[in-house]
Amino acid sequence: MAVAYVLLVLLSAVFVGGFILLVMAAINFDLLNSEIPPGVTHPVKLRIIHIVSISTLMVGRILENIGICSQIAFARYMQGRSPEADPKLFIKDLWFQKVPVRIYQPKVPSASQRRGVMFFHGGGWVFGNFETHEKMCCYIARESKSVVIAVGYRLAPEHKYPAAYEDCLNATIHFMRNTEHYGVDPASVIVCGDSAGGNLAAAVSQTLAGRPDLPKLRAQILIYPGLQALDFNLPSYQQNQRVPPLLREQAAFCVLHYLNGHAANMEEVLGGAHIPIDIKLKYSKWVSPDNIPEKFKVRGYKPHVLLDCTAEVFETVKRFCEPNLCPLLAEDAVVHQLPESFILTCEYDVLRDDGLLYKKRLEDNGVRVTWYHLEDGFHGIIATFNNGWLSFPGAKRGLDNIV
Repeated sequence: MAVAYVLLVLLSAVFVGGFILLVMAAINFDLLNSEIPPGVTHPVKLRIIHIVSISTLMVGRILENIGICSQIAFARYMQGRSPEADPKLFIKDLWFQKVPVRIYQPKVPSASQRRGVMFFHGGGWVFGNFETHEKMCCYIARESKSVVIAVGYRLAPEHKYPAAYEDCLNATIHFMRNTEHYGVDPASVIVCGDSAGGNLAAAVSQTLAGRPDLPKLRAQILIYPGLQALDFNLPSYQQNQRVPPLLREQAAFCVLHYLNGHAANMEEVLGGAHIPIDIKLKYSKWVSPDNIPEKFKVRGYKPHVLLDCTAEVFETVKRFCEPNLCPLLAEDAVVHQLPESFILTCEYDVLRDDGLLYKKRLEDNGVRVTWYHLEDGFHGIIATFNNGWLSFPGAKRGLDNIV
């Protein structure tokens, strides 16, 4: 008995010691590789969120190395949360064709048909699920008295592009053809998403813009969307490259996993040596620092020298030129047909300029745009809404503007 007790104490000490070393390593990595701008409200909270994220990835790497599970699978497992009952909503899991969805419907009867919101979650096409965005979907459904349909699209790297896009498109088409079953006005269907979900919402909106067999979408809501992969050296990428939780390298990691299922050629992508110069020049009318207002360049932006690329590298990433993957590259003939749009951007976000560039494209094509900019915001801030003591004031401000 005494021997068993001693072994238990020793194992406990090893576990505690290992945990302390892990946390110290995560803190050290955070301090060396990230920075919190002075304009962020509650910087300590953001540090803690990033350290927890790094610790999760470190444990995931250990588990992957010893053959238990992949790093990505462990990170997804740690993201999972139990769904919360909302007394004001009916919440039900269904399938639209072969795509899982979760529907949030207000319980209070409505005298007229409601709006319908197709919601595509963020997570870099690699992470995220119903639970990570449950509070956001509940709030939108409850406060705007709308029916919200969250889409559980397939994730990379197991399912590469265009799997996520196809799932979101097919689920949206299915819903638009069956709105009467959910008490939704077919002329009041909105697509909405944050981060990678904003990318998917923009791509779906563009695809449906020219569909004569379906009602026209009422609006698109794009929350700090990622809309292009041609230039990772725009002002926001330079200024916020070390701002958590989405570092510049992580943005490239995610889009490469979505495209190819791996992050090969990341060095070329970050350096701008993945797209031929002639193609860059072709799209420079839309993807260019020249289209970013000067006030967003004052935090240390330096023009990036155009680099050419090899045919071998371009062959691996040439689909970055497809609008279904990078909606910012759609032709004007498509853009001018898009519905009224809401775009939310954050100052301390590498994806800030994607939203600013798309705002300009929409406005240049006569599309009405409502733009809300969180001066103290960082990427992913809306997902911290109602997250206890790790919530940020900007999350509710942004969500209230969306509502």
